[in-house]
Amino acid sequence: MPTTPLLLEQLRELTQNMWWCWHPEVWQIFETIDVELWRQTNQNPIAFLDTIDRDKLAHRVREGALASRIQAATRRMRSYVESSGPPANMIAGPLHQAPVAYFCAEFGLHESLPIYSGGLGILAGDHMKAASDLAIPMVGIGIFYAEGYFQQGIDSDGLQREYYGRTKVDQLPITKVLDADGEPLEIELHLAGRIIKLHVWKARVGRSALFLLDCDIPANPADDRQLTTQLYGGDQRTRIRQEVLLGVGGVMLLDKLGIRPGAFHLNEGHSAFATLELCARLMEEEKVSFQEARTRISKKTVFTTHTPVPAGHDRFKPEMIDDALGELRERLGLSLRDFHGLGRIHVDDPGELYCMTVLAMKMSDYRNGVSHLHGRVSRHMWNGLWPHRRESEVPIDHITNGVHVSSFLAPEMKALYDRYLGADWMGHMEEPEAWAGLADVDPGELWETHQILKARLLNFVDRRVGSQDAPRGTGDGQIPPGSGLDQEVLTLGFARRFATYKRADLIMQDMERFRELVNDEDRPIQIIYAGKAHPADRFGKELIRKIVKLTTDPAFNGRVVFLADYDMNIGRHLVQGVDVWLNNPRRPEEACGTSGQKVVLNGVLNCSILDGWWAEGYDGLNGFAIGTGREYAVPEEQDAVDARDLFDVLENQVLPLYYDTDEDGLPRAWVDRMKWGILSLGWRYNAQRMVLDYLHGAYLPAVGATMASR
Repeated sequence: MPTTPLLLEQLRELTQNMWWCWHPEVWQIFETIDVELWRQTNQNPIAFLDTIDRDKLAHRVREGALASRIQAATRRMRSYVESSGPPANMIAGPLHQAPVAYFCAEFGLHESLPIYSGGLGILAGDHMKAASDLAIPMVGIGIFYAEGYFQQGIDSDGLQREYYGRTKVDQLPITKVLDADGEPLEIELHLAGRIIKLHVWKARVGRSALFLLDCDIPANPADDRQLTTQLYGGDQRTRIRQEVLLGVGGVMLLDKLGIRPGAFHLNEGHSAFATLELCARLMEEEKVSFQEARTRISKKTVFTTHTPVPAGHDRFKPEMIDDALGELRERLGLSLRDFHGLGRIHVDDPGELYCMTVLAMKMSDYRNGVSHLHGRVSRHMWNGLWPHRRESEVPIDHITNGVHVSSFLAPEMKALYDRYLGADWMGHMEEPEAWAGLADVDPGELWETHQILKARLLNFVDRRVGSQDAPRGTGDGQIPPGSGLDQEVLTLGFARRFATYKRADLIMQDMERFRELVNDEDRPIQIIYAGKAHPADRFGKELIRKIVKLTTDPAFNGRVVFLADYDMNIGRHLVQGVDVWLNNPRRPEEACGTSGQKVVLNGVLNCSILDGWWAEGYDGLNGFAIGTGREYAVPEEQDAVDARDLFDVLENQVLPLYYDTDEDGLPRAWVDRMKWGILSLGWRYNAQRMVLDYLHGAYLPAVGATMASR
């Protein structure tokens, strides 16, 4: 039997590649060794190994007979990284010489690497993981935020409080990138008339690599060191400089590493300055004009927009652009009019702000929204960039988002799938046939698996409520939050960013009707909320306050819960354990809404406005629709109609179906809908299908144009 030092070495090897976080057979080893410590360290295996007593580790490894599991996991990871991968790898042939460079302001790989805030970052993490699984060559470019996004507390009045703390870098799965002399690789970036120096961190994501830029180094003045401290923190001056670091600095990093991408994928407009740096370099290297450089760079640039709300697109005053990028403008040889015009719809309108999305649209040949409806909304929103084309002819495509199955599928549900679909189903999950075997799943077995996950969720909620920084219900006339939660009660989940258009309080439009639903003697509901509001969003904060007040109100019987400090761990428990996922944005303001795709995998049913992905996914039998998709010009009218429709679908469809059980206590019609939800949606809304769509529709054409120009 191997010695404990060897096993410890293998455990540490497993922690150095984020591959572990989407393979339950790995993270369950740590959970088995010491489940309480695993929770206390926020599922961070490096912090876990740094903290655990060595004698206890050796004892638990022997007691749990874990040596063979550790060895098997290590062998499997090594085999995964070294193998050529599935057939998609052969299709992606040209990318092996010229990989995809994937730029994003945030990456959500796991809660233990807190450089994400929400859906955009988790989508980016899923994209990287799926590319790795498919062996499609890809490098990620992002920023290392020493304090990440804020930690959320809730004060006694229900108001959100933001806290920041520096991450312990030595407990993250990242390493400093070194130069040929063994010193930290250093990039010198000209920004606002001075030089800022950047170091680089590398995270291994399966077969892929994620590089993170960091200017918090002693060589920089104090103000400049703060630029990469917080995700989405600071003012407009900080934001534009972060976007220069990401875009321009990212291109410089690729050059330093000797990586010559065949396709540049800009995930949102934050990194659009990369295209300008690419043009400047091409002009300097090959002595071509800006127009020639722009044409060539555009051919290999892919731009994905995620924002159907005009206010969500970054815009800057021209003087801020001049301050941050004056030297780059000179390298491009552009007049102020032409330079500013790259970020404007109306080039000669001095009152129009410089928009990063406009820049990205103008500098890319392939552009896409993230659902069918969002593609249509985007063509309408940006028709002005192509004024002589009909709206239907605006060159903005759509590729609907998907989620990384292994990251969000509960291990118990995966075991069920493996029995009915065969061990290799995940290798071709984008094919409907791969899921067909689930039609034979025994309803009782599916329901029992769901009940196990629901019980785990309720236990998790009980632990969180007892320890979180939020009201405990100890004031006069209050009750403890969650004290009325019950395994047998229909459980709704609502977890996402608390932007006002997502309408977390839609079900509270009629507070008395809501209270009656919660307290119904025969068919009650309970609801679990989680989410953060942007620190500057007072309306989002007020939504949180409104909900938190209900959690301790005896009138709601302890059946409304708010989980503070929303992260990927809370999200996983919710998408795996609730009965119904509630999503009620103001249509058409939800670009996609991938959280609802995660619940499908776990047999949870969606109850959603027909917006984002649900507008194309709902077929009448695989979940529930709130309303018919009709849009109203007046927001207040839209909210009133949607609230009425929400109550109608809950009272007349959801509750009767859930509580209609047979003599064995099994809600057969409900389970049939669960099963059909998985069968009809699982193959379509996974990240593997999404990345293959990008491969065929965007990456291969881009790399083909790149090869042709060399």
